[in-house]
Amino acid sequence: MSEENLEIGIIGGTGIYDPSMFMEEKNVKVYTPFGEPSDLITISLHDRRKIAFLPRHGKNHTIPPHKVNYRANIWALKEIGVKRIIAASAVGSLREDYKPGDFVILHQFIDRTKKRADTFYQGGRVCHISVADPFCPELRKVLIKAGENIGVAVHSEGTYVCIEGPRFSTKSESKLFRDWGADVIGMTLYPECVLAREAELCYACVAMITDYDVWAKKTVSTREVMKTMKKNIENFKKLVSRALKMIPSQRDCTCAKALRDALV
Repeated sequence: MSEENLEIGIIGGTGIYDPSMFMEEKNVKVYTPFGEPSDLITISLHDRRKIAFLPRHGKNHTIPPHKVNYRANIWALKEIGVKRIIAASAVGSLREDYKPGDFVILHQFIDRTKKRADTFYQGGRVCHISVADPFCPELRKVLIKAGENIGVAVHSEGTYVCIEGPRFSTKSESKLFRDWGADVIGMTLYPECVLAREAELCYACVAMITDYDVWAKKTVSTREVMKTMKKNIENFKKLVSRALKMIPSQRDCTCAKALRDALV
């Protein structure tokens, strides 16, 4: 059921549940071999480009990170024609200089999840997908440039440690992740980015820092987190709006050929 001229997908994270930055066109329900996606996919128009928007946690944030049907979400976006995905993810900072309100265009991840279905290839054929560099370099460059253009504090690199959730880390765990060289921590990046690679989609993630993780001896109130979250959401909309104008019509990366040397 591929949509004509639909190429770019947006996966909204915590706080980003509706496609209000776009001109809404229609909602579509996509059926997948892996069950239902998190919600209906909204097909919208932005600057003459069709955009598919999917809220990762559902439009009312009813799906916790460890229960998101990541396979269905990625499959559904590809099914309707998406070739590039820009994802949002709320994170805690593991570095003093990565501050609440800053954005990080991720370049690496560390997986600490335990129970998630993380491949489309469960039998019949074996796939060893390469994720040495797990994010699309072309999309990353666009997002970094877009952030600079709108004056947002954007870090051009960041390693994201993905924990299972829904609980937060202990102080000992948080300090350990810092020792490992992780920069931010969250619960949703994995396996979303790996499944996108298996689907031969370009994928990049904008990590939006809401607070410092528990390694830091800083008291963080819910009010402060929500204030930062609101700022992050508005800046994410501006960043995506600018990035959509900068993304070339043709892909000039290797994401579309990810399976070429991966299948046994």
